[in-house]
Amino acid sequence: MNAEELPKLVVPGDLLGTAEEYVPGRGTYEYNGQVYAALLGHPRIDSQTRLATVEALHAIPHLAEGEAVYARVDEIKAAMLVVTVLRSAATDRIVPGFPEGTIHISKAKESYVEELGREFAVGDLVKAEVLQGYPVVKLSTQGPPFGVVAARCSDCHSPMTSREGGLLCPRCGRKEHRKVSEDFGSIHLTPPGEPALAESPPDA
Repeated sequence: MNAEELPKLVVPGDLLGTAEEYVPGRGTYEYNGQVYAALLGHPRIDSQTRLATVEALHAIPHLAEGEAVYARVDEIKAAMLVVTVLRSAATDRIVPGFPEGTIHISKAKESYVEELGREFAVGDLVKAEVLQGYPVVKLSTQGPPFGVVAARCSDCHSPMTSREGGLLCPRCGRKEHRKVSEDFGSIHLTPPGEPALAESPPDA
């Protein structure tokens, strides 16, 4: 089947052609030398590379390289943070599916980081830059705009406030260190278990 003969809309399992004709790409799969659609959508063939892809009819938007997002720190490993991506910082839209992402220790800060646990804590909300949005999400918190934007006290779990040289718990007085974003305080934490973010409440 040549590119001109392909239907405008395909469903999963529709034959697109042979593996000799096309290279299976995103939204397709190869089985027994045949290339099939894996999604409901519009088939596309790159005339130069012969790459066959299917654009999903109701595609979940992928994170774009360079986009700023808000994410929650879920786990701290020796060489990386595991986070849940919550929202786009630019459009404030919720990221469908709340995908998992990672921040490698080399992308956590401009300077050398010996231990990620000294710069972040589980439950912190961070503003991060997307380095890669597909097939896995890779983020960076390097640079003044990026880093922790909201955090809770490790002792009493109250929201921390920014102070020169670190963070301060106004309830119990505990002082903590973070890789803080210049936007710290613009976002506040929602109750535990809720993945959404909210703007800081107006001053009383």
